[in-house]
Amino acid sequence: MSLIELENVAKSWGDATALHAVNLRIEPGSFCVLLGPSGCGKSTTLRMIAGLDIPTSGTVRIDGRDVTHLPPAQRGIAMVFQNYALFPHLSVADNIQFGLQVRKVGKAERRQRLEQTAELLGLTPLLDRRPAQLSGGQQQRVALGRALVAQARVCLMDEPLSNLDAQLRQEMRAELRELQQRLGLTVVYVTHDQAEAMSMADQVVLLNKGLVEQAAGPREIYARPATTFAARFIGTPAMNIVALQGNRIAGSDVVVAPDLVAGGAYPQALGVRPEVIAVARDADGAAEGDGKRIPATVQSFEYLGADLVLRCRVGSELLTARVPGHAHSELQPGQAVFLCWPQQAAHWFDAQGGRIHVCGQAVESARSLLAAA
Repeated sequence: MSLIELENVAKSWGDATALHAVNLRIEPGSFCVLLGPSGCGKSTTLRMIAGLDIPTSGTVRIDGRDVTHLPPAQRGIAMVFQNYALFPHLSVADNIQFGLQVRKVGKAERRQRLEQTAELLGLTPLLDRRPAQLSGGQQQRVALGRALVAQARVCLMDEPLSNLDAQLRQEMRAELRELQQRLGLTVVYVTHDQAEAMSMADQVVLLNKGLVEQAAGPREIYARPATTFAARFIGTPAMNIVALQGNRIAGSDVVVAPDLVAGGAYPQALGVRPEVIAVARDADGAAEGDGKRIPATVQSFEYLGADLVLRCRVGSELLTARVPGHAHSELQPGQAVFLCWPQQAAHWFDAQGGRIHVCGQAVESARSLLAAA
């Protein structure tokens, strides 16, 4: 297990900046997922931890040792690539122990490590096969085995499941997480898939345009998103971000926002997750906790079997609600309905997209807190 620290790490190529002064701490034995859309800087961050790229500025430390300018071989890391990078002409056994041969590890020790790793990953019956004779999941295990056999302190993974079908990805997520916990590895895992991040991570680092939007556990980032970007990136369907005019939903007379600051200041946006919205055809049927009943009109819906995803208009804004699938026969486009959600399920955001924390009459922007940190 190893502690990984990034201090003011930035990366630029000429006028293009891929990463802006990132500060990050990854605890020993934890599973950290770098999450975000294409071009956000997550792979660049991983490559700088690996030593494949050198930061333009800042420091990378592993177990307190400055490794910023050390080559990959001296960092005590192993890496699993997106395309597995297996040698097609070598057997599974030779692919797994290739790195040990390069480092001139003794034959007896190589054989022992190979047998242990193959047994751990269920590859023992496949050791004599070539990569072309393996399924995608088996190839992924071979690539993982090559990383584990090195007995590195840190394992870096760059979207290793993206080439697998949906069902196999789900199975491999569970296997990877179980393996990481069993071996006590420090894992840094890159993905754009929020389902992978939420199901495997101890810590999710959400990146956007080279900046860290939020770094927190999956439950924290889902329940208390720090910005509108985090709110919409995490969750399926995405959180509703509704524009406000004063204390009303834009384009309507529906009052939703409390007067948060003495002097009449209001938040600029309301966030509500689709799964907390209750929908009913009359005002009496939409009660949900202490929430207010809001008149709306069904614009469209998407039937998903167990769930029904409704898109409803309130003023000039659209709100998505995820309700049980059996409501399919009861709700139609153009129908008037009432929406309701618990007051504690509402999220408030400022004009810059930062979360507003409300404590009595005190209001504090989460984005400001992140900047100060």
